[in-house]
Amino acid sequence: MQSLRRILLGRRLSSDEIHHNKISNPIALAVFSSDALSSVAYATQEIMASLSSSLLQAAGAGILAGAAGHALFGWSIPVALGIVGLLLILAISYRQTILAYPGGGGAYIVAMENLGDIAALTAGASLLIDYILTVAVSASSGVAAITAAVPALAGHNVSLTILSIGFIAVMNLRGLKESGGLFAIPTYGFVLSIFLLMGYGVLKLALGGGPTQIQVQQAAQQGTHLAGLSMVWIFMRAYSAGCTALTGVEAISNGTTAFRDPAGPNAAKTMIWMVLLLGTMFLGITLLAHRFGVTYQHSVDPSVVSETLLSKLNKAILGDVSHGLPRLIYYVVQGFTFAILVVAANTAFADFPRLAALQARDGFLPRQFASQGDRLVFSNGILMLFIFSGLLVWGFHANTDVLLPLYAAGVFMGFTISQTGMVAHWRKVRGPHWHAKAAINGLGAITAFVVLLDIAITKFIHGAWVVILLVPALVVLLFSIRRHYVSVKWRLAASRIDATLPTKHHAIVLVNGIHRGVVQSLLYARLIAGDRVEALTVDLGSDGYHESPAIEKLRADWTIYGMGIPLRCLPSPYRKMVEPILEAVDRIRAAEPELALTVILPEFVTTKWWQQFLHNQSAFRIKALLLLKPGVIVTSVPMHLPQ
Repeated sequence: MQSLRRILLGRRLSSDEIHHNKISNPIALAVFSSDALSSVAYATQEIMASLSSSLLQAAGAGILAGAAGHALFGWSIPVALGIVGLLLILAISYRQTILAYPGGGGAYIVAMENLGDIAALTAGASLLIDYILTVAVSASSGVAAITAAVPALAGHNVSLTILSIGFIAVMNLRGLKESGGLFAIPTYGFVLSIFLLMGYGVLKLALGGGPTQIQVQQAAQQGTHLAGLSMVWIFMRAYSAGCTALTGVEAISNGTTAFRDPAGPNAAKTMIWMVLLLGTMFLGITLLAHRFGVTYQHSVDPSVVSETLLSKLNKAILGDVSHGLPRLIYYVVQGFTFAILVVAANTAFADFPRLAALQARDGFLPRQFASQGDRLVFSNGILMLFIFSGLLVWGFHANTDVLLPLYAAGVFMGFTISQTGMVAHWRKVRGPHWHAKAAINGLGAITAFVVLLDIAITKFIHGAWVVILLVPALVVLLFSIRRHYVSVKWRLAASRIDATLPTKHHAIVLVNGIHRGVVQSLLYARLIAGDRVEALTVDLGSDGYHESPAIEKLRADWTIYGMGIPLRCLPSPYRKMVEPILEAVDRIRAAEPELALTVILPEFVTTKWWQQFLHNQSAFRIKALLLLKPGVIVTSVPMHLPQ
């Protein structure tokens, strides 16, 4: 097993090799921006799906469908412009956060220092949920992209998605530097392929090779009518759907400590590059989708994954993709789309364990999350993220149409709390130009809160209610964990004055036959308890009145090997092994409360690790239940079987 770990994860790293996981700006862009950059593969798709839904709801209203439908789909452009405007506001705000908190300025830390526990845990809970959804959505979208290009893989989305998540998890267990170096290839390959596709699309339109206006209107028509719709409501729905493009914007702020020194300025530069690439690609895809008349509708059946909008746009720009160079370009773009969407899960794998470790350090999560593995990564957080995201993919059939409505609410909850915390930070520390800095972060908080309300209203019945209810429930759980740790610490401290030495000691050896392990256990019992030793056995074949032949044989052997230690038989007419032992222990403790009671279990150890699962199961149950009883000490005496 150790050899397999070394092959999969690499050599162990000592604590003084922490610099091993410091990464350069280009690698950091791939690690922390892949989530945001990859969202262009489905953000425009979600805007179009929202507009398509509005058209379907207006079916039969009686207005000219073609012109109205085309006009409505034209709203994707102002929606995209509005989202890019919000992106710029958040980018400037988070750049200030990075420079103010070079040691890591995620929403949890900012809120904890400036707004208190409740705000910090709300931000932390929303981000934990968001990271789980990020992995599920990104990997599912990536697999959807590849199944659109290779229909033979359709129907295997769930298994392919879980395998992809497992691969990302293993790479992150190897370390941030290793995973970042590998995942930089699909990130930069995707960016390059999208820019080449957009360039070819613009060139085609400039040369007059695009679709005619009539073709665009027919593509956008969807066979429905438009009338009597509230334009404000339609815009709100489309805007909230497209805000999935902004997920991952905070990742660089959360992971500042992973950058090479000077960490703060390097992270700020990487944030600028991410915003420029994200805004350009998102606007370009939206404009080209509108100009080429490419639309998208959610699948009616949740178990069926629709062809992605980016795949449709690829075909619309390239033309016939059944052969030749267009076919090659189509597969290259779809391949890199698959790759970056899977790699986008790496952003969550980089940030989820760090956030969980911070909360565990403060006592709000189990302390195991704060432990670094032998590769200087938070292994427990990585494994838990893999498990939870895999369950989500399995439960929702790897369908992004169902997963995406759950996605953005938690993100903007974290945005709002983080930027509000920064306003409180500037008011507290002041300094040069603090009014302007507070105003910038205040604008970010207000805009993020407005979008959060938009998402909560328009996406509530489509799944946002799950996140809105889950966040406070998780906050309550985190506080409960904290109260438990505080209570245990107080009780342990108070127990120092209660320490007393028991006046008596009694040992019980559990036996079910005579072998070397039982004899060793009897000798050990005599060593620690002197004459106060007895052996207990359970008679599963007893009818309640007579002992079974097996017990009669055991008694005959006991006269030879029992060393004069009394053997007591517990009849069990209902064939229960554990319950009679627990009852006997309770009777002894009730008769002598001041007694220190040791229960000794003979156990043998097999030569192969897998053989251990075939034995000692009753001993495991007995130990687990006896540990819950005060004043009872449980001891195992191992007997190693010979080869």
